[in-house]
Amino acid sequence: MSYVGKNIRKIRTVKKLSQAAFAELFGLARPSVGAYEEGRSEPKMETLIQIAQHFGLSVDLLLTKELTVNELYHFDIFKQEVTPAQAPNSAHADQQAALTPFVPATRLLEYIVQHHNSAFVDALPSLTFPHELGPTTRAFEIVGAEMQHQQQGLRHQDVVLCCRVDKAAAAGLRAGRIYAFVTQNSLLVRRLAERLSATVLKLRADNPDYGAQEFALDQALEIWEVKAVFTTHLRPPSRIEDRVTRLERQVEELLARLG
Repeated sequence: MSYVGKNIRKIRTVKKLSQAAFAELFGLARPSVGAYEEGRSEPKMETLIQIAQHFGLSVDLLLTKELTVNELYHFDIFKQEVTPAQAPNSAHADQQAALTPFVPATRLLEYIVQHHNSAFVDALPSLTFPHELGPTTRAFEIVGAEMQHQQQGLRHQDVVLCCRVDKAAAAGLRAGRIYAFVTQNSLLVRRLAERLSATVLKLRADNPDYGAQEFALDQALEIWEVKAVFTTHLRPPSRIEDRVTRLERQVEELLARLG
């Protein structure tokens, strides 16, 4: 059972927003808000994420728990809007080169909503990797096999180590490199094929079963460059590698006899 309708009504009440004003905030029709509150329909995931992000809540809470006014008070819903000049300091973990906040697949949706929240980032599990990538890094768990081909590449449940790319410096993205794009719906890990324009990229998966796609940079909440991967998949040598190894051994034996 979803509590999203009741929670939207409660949020509107404490924020003194009419259904029309709430609808305008998220580009909705006023009757849609009424339908949500009466349980006749539910918002799309994109709308849920926007609502959660706007009010500093978690999508999981919106869906699975009827929130009380006291609970809402502990979130950002009663706080004033934060202007860029007033923005809080970066996460403590992002100021330490030895710490890399880890985003497991099970917490990706939370991260999408709370990625800008330094307290949330600091509460994520942290990994320590030997690297010199700078303090602002992330580790994301890969879901799916889009970046795997012939036992090579990024496998399902691999963990990629990434460093931040400033969105203002997105012009410096380089073809052939792998990037992780945090969007409002998912984590998109792809190789940059080419830049189609100043604002549109052509991305491709390493797995040829998945086609290339166009990606507008304004869809990205964050951009990370993949620098390394941690995997628990131990790949056996391929047939060619095995044959080369045997040939090398035979050559060594022949040279030893001749010598």
